[in-house]
Amino acid sequence: MKYIGMNGVLTDAAAAVVHVSDHGFLYGMGLFETFRTYNGLPFLLDRHLRRMSEGCRMLGISFETDEKELAELISRLMKANGLVDAYIRYTVSAGEEAFGLPSGGYSRPNHVLFARALPPLSLDPAAKRSKALYLLHTRRSTPESGVRLKSLHYMNNIMAKRELAQYEGASPLPAEGLMLTADGFLCEGIVSNVFFVKDGVLHTPELSTGALGGITREFVLELARSSGIHALEGLYVWNDLLEADEVFLTGSVQEIAPVTRLVEPYGEGRQVGGGQYGPVTEHLLKVYHQKAGVKV
Repeated sequence: MKYIGMNGVLTDAAAAVVHVSDHGFLYGMGLFETFRTYNGLPFLLDRHLRRMSEGCRMLGISFETDEKELAELISRLMKANGLVDAYIRYTVSAGEEAFGLPSGGYSRPNHVLFARALPPLSLDPAAKRSKALYLLHTRRSTPESGVRLKSLHYMNNIMAKRELAQYEGASPLPAEGLMLTADGFLCEGIVSNVFFVKDGVLHTPELSTGALGGITREFVLELARSSGIHALEGLYVWNDLLEADEVFLTGSVQEIAPVTRLVEPYGEGRQVGGGQYGPVTEHLLKVYHQKAGVKV
């Protein structure tokens, strides 16, 4: 990654810095969005910016970004880095302020754009897209506010990732970790939302669990309902996944990733759906790609 977008300007990566008094660094006051492009265009950018705007309002961070201008900057950033399509991370940190906890808002935020290469997009259902989902001891922390923000404070996720690293050898599949709430309900993956299908009904943990209101999560629920698939949000437990016909994960970069193996810490694991794509998962991924403008 040779260039980074810094406050609207393409900047050499080595020169793209924020001051040590930035409250994003000092106190984790800031937000970020991750998404990907298809055919050079950022997908669901309007939704990501809406979530960013709502989060910044809650944190008292001034936020004004023109969607068209941001899309053009992303295009220039990808071109400068030799990318046709890319994984994009857009960060807004609170900006420089006096040392100490502020009582007011932030009027000078820093805007940072990263663009990095994506793995080749495979549309083959038999491709190695499937994952193993590991039940973690690390519990999901409660949100700092009424809803989960995609904030710069990511310690809980990092601790969960470190725990996952202890178990990954239990399956040859790529791994994701599942965090429960303090009360033992399903919450979310380290970098994903979780869904399961039972008797043709799609289920996902409700946001009261403290799960992030993922952009892809929201979009998949809409796709399901428009496809005539009954979709419910509720409180669920690990055993619901063990008894499910299909399990999959969602995220803006990984899209819809089927889970074909469930693993408890240091356990042998249990296969989901005979180790194959389920019909609901396959249908949703196909419709998702159609909406993204991918030829299927």
